[in-house]
Amino acid sequence: MADKQNISDDEVAVRDLIEAWADAVRRKDYDGILRSHAADFVMFDVPPPFKSVGLDAYRKSWDLFFSWSSGPVRFDIQEMDVTAGADVAFAFASMRCEGPGSDGKPEALDFRLTMCLRRIDGRWMIAHEHHSVPATD
Repeated sequence: MADKQNISDDEVAVRDLIEAWADAVRRKDYDGILRSHAADFVMFDVPPPFKSVGLDAYRKSWDLFFSWSSGPVRFDIQEMDVTAGADVAFAFASMRCEGPGSDGKPEALDFRLTMCLRRIDGRWMIAHEHHSVPATD
């Protein structure tokens, strides 16, 4: 993790954007989830479809995620590193989501998140998102 004294304003802005996105997921706020994603956004995800292109496809992927739980969802950033240049930034994080399963018992998933961002018209926008889980035997 970066030394907090050496974090740039752009790194703080990217971190805040990602934290706002995670908060929107917890609230099941589709507009908030989509707010900072570029129109030509691409995502690689754990459940099918393997690749989603564009905001409509991305929005549909959240329908599947929210159907996983019958109640509120915990969606936490455990650890996150951000690097930002003049026009491009990336972040990687370890995440945990948890919620009541369809049988009411808690279900949890630890996963990895990578986001790539571009500065578009002076604003950081998420251009690529990649979710993954460790391979199992």
